[in-house]
Amino acid sequence: MESTTNKSEGCEFVLIGFPGLAEKFHVGFGIFIFLVYNVSLCANATVIILIFLKEHLHQPMYIIIGSLAISDLLFDTTTLPKIIGKYWFGSGSLTFVGCFLQMTIVHTLNPLDSLIIMFMAIDRYVAICHPLRYHSIIGNRRVIFICISLYTVAVVTGICVMYLATTVPYAGSNKVKNLFCSIGTVGVTTYVNPAPVLLKAYYVGLACHLGPLSFIIFSYSIIIRKICSSVRSDSWNKAFYTCVTHWFVIGTYNVPRLLVYTYEQTQKPQVDIYVSLICLYTFVPHFTSPIIFCLRNEEIKKTLRSVLERKKHS
Repeated sequence: MESTTNKSEGCEFVLIGFPGLAEKFHVGFGIFIFLVYNVSLCANATVIILIFLKEHLHQPMYIIIGSLAISDLLFDTTTLPKIIGKYWFGSGSLTFVGCFLQMTIVHTLNPLDSLIIMFMAIDRYVAICHPLRYHSIIGNRRVIFICISLYTVAVVTGICVMYLATTVPYAGSNKVKNLFCSIGTVGVTTYVNPAPVLLKAYYVGLACHLGPLSFIIFSYSIIIRKICSSVRSDSWNKAFYTCVTHWFVIGTYNVPRLLVYTYEQTQKPQVDIYVSLICLYTFVPHFTSPIIFCLRNEEIKKTLRSVLERKKHS
């Protein structure tokens, strides 16, 4: 066992990205990823800074949005710079420790997104269905405590997935057909049968996805019924448009992920399609969700506008 562990720790992993992408497109694709990363970085950082610095944004809904922005920013910063370096400079190799550290972070932040979006749905349920009791049920301290608890659960999940990946041996240079290290793409590089480990990881991922998704669907089902039974007014329109923006964010996070899980189990995935679906549910929501929240939220728009105007006149 000790010799197997030493052998694994001496190997390295090489990120392949999209195997079907011709070399002449590598620089262009690297530029595209670089732009995506910068949009995500600017958008999420702006949301985090505004919510942190502006006292009137210290409210439950904005704390939840800020927690989601932190998660997305950490994920992109952990994964995208390395893949940009791979396509620009050919430096796609990771040490055993580096790959498994990245894997732990990836499998921590993916379920964290689902948990925070579930909490967001519950927050909207209380705000729309029990508005008079909202501040007694959802307070700042309670929200902060729940967000910390969700981060803790996500960290434990990430460590468990990483442990599963370490139970099989690796050797030599392992080619990872993905933009980052995940158990699904790292596990298949082992020289033993990875099926039992990948099946356990699949069940963990499915539970982390379907558990929060069931709460999300339940919460928004009640919200929709409440909105439809209400008299149409300005508050009705506000509630409806808030739900529409949230549904879009939920869809970008959850639908592609469900497709990946189904795709993995029903047929042998075509690598480029598989990687594309993974990119769709990991990176696309990270730069769209903060933009959506800023564009649709009057309070954040007003705060951002006042900050920009103050800088313009200073």
